[in-house]
Amino acid sequence: MSDKVDFIIDGEEVSANPDQTILIAAEEAGIYIPRLCAMKDLVPFGACRVCTVLVNGRPQAACTQPVASGIIVENSSDKILKIRRTIIEMLFVEGNHYCMFCEKSGNCELQALAYRLGISAPDLPYLFPDRKVDATHPDILIDHNRCILCGRCVRASRDLDGKNVFQFVGRGLGKEVQVNSSAKLAATDIDVTDKAVGVCPVGALLPKRVGYRIPIGERLFDHNPIGHEIETNIHNSSVKE
Repeated sequence: MSDKVDFIIDGEEVSANPDQTILIAAEEAGIYIPRLCAMKDLVPFGACRVCTVLVNGRPQAACTQPVASGIIVENSSDKILKIRRTIIEMLFVEGNHYCMFCEKSGNCELQALAYRLGISAPDLPYLFPDRKVDATHPDILIDHNRCILCGRCVRASRDLDGKNVFQFVGRGLGKEVQVNSSAKLAATDIDVTDKAVGVCPVGALLPKRVGYRIPIGERLFDHNPIGHEIETNIHNSSVKE
């Protein structure tokens, strides 16, 4: 008796382990599902909803939804793509993302997803919130203008670094990431070598004195779209077999 679970993604049959999420099972099958809050080695969070898929016609977060035998998953239908475009547009207009000036440009996952989804400029009105930059730490800065509340830094600091430097405070439009100090980032025990510093998908949490060192043309998404590595690795494995 097989211990695998079989289900369908966009008409393709996928076999997965029963303890896997849809996101992980799809990735192992060479199917890319866009995501921002999800990341290897971090506990699934389901915050950004960019990985939304339709499971038997109902929207679910692929990063937290477990696989089940016989389910029908839509990952690239027009309805799903419209949902994802709206989510990405909302993330842009709810913050202050100036891509042409940002040192994360070309390496930014939010920017790369916008390109992959065909978004050149949001149709929604910009909110232009008044947010601050904390550059008090000698080696690290936090630019709240670009924070998308994905929770990667929160989970990485807690689960990988064992420090709990970051946490969410507030609710609704007032929700933000803050540090575990009544002062500033400089008063925490964060170090530039911490895992939390390198997990931010955008330009909100950055090490100092390294910006713009990678020239245009050599940045992560300059030549290939985000998700390309998942689709290409599976294809190359199949060719070798």
